[in-house]
Amino acid sequence: MSSFRVVGSTPVIQSGFISMSEVRVAGDDEAFTRTVVHHPGAVVVVAVERGGLHARLVRQFRASVGTELLEVVAGKRDVDGEAPEETARRELEEELGVRTHRLVPLAEFYNSPGFCDEYTYLYAALELEELDDPRHVSPEEAAMTVERIAFADVERLVATRELVDAKSIIGLLLARGLVADEAAGA
Repeated sequence: MSSFRVVGSTPVIQSGFISMSEVRVAGDDEAFTRTVVHHPGAVVVVAVERGGLHARLVRQFRASVGTELLEVVAGKRDVDGEAPEETARRELEEELGVRTHRLVPLAEFYNSPGFCDEYTYLYAALELEELDDPRHVSPEEAAMTVERIAFADVERLVATRELVDAKSIIGLLLARGLVADEAAGA
């Protein structure tokens, strides 16, 4: 077990929903600083279609990489007091215009712990219900398209670099496993 511990933090910048700090770390024999990005956390939701063979993804522009990416539903945990499950349900309605009647936790993980404290909750949404009036709240959401992909195509989409978003790859593989286990009666 490491003897390192955070002994102090100095805010560097606050911008929108993220902030950055210089964090002081001390160990038994040394001390150093690291720059840490603070993020409110996120949810990721794999919308599994009835029958369990397909999932619905979105293709949307991501300014950080300057192009559109194919992704599962995701969103920031930026509503005070909102449980991760409720964030997941809200994001499904906003991005896909669906409601889920069954939300299954699949995993929790840090996205890039080398520099950021973003913690993500990953779910599979099953038993989807189409909504009459989906809500789109951001320019990216208004312009995004919804795509249906087969779980059997995930490896090909990764190999051809059509799918390069890590949270989506993790989510699709875990959701596919859940669906296969349930089909097998496990």
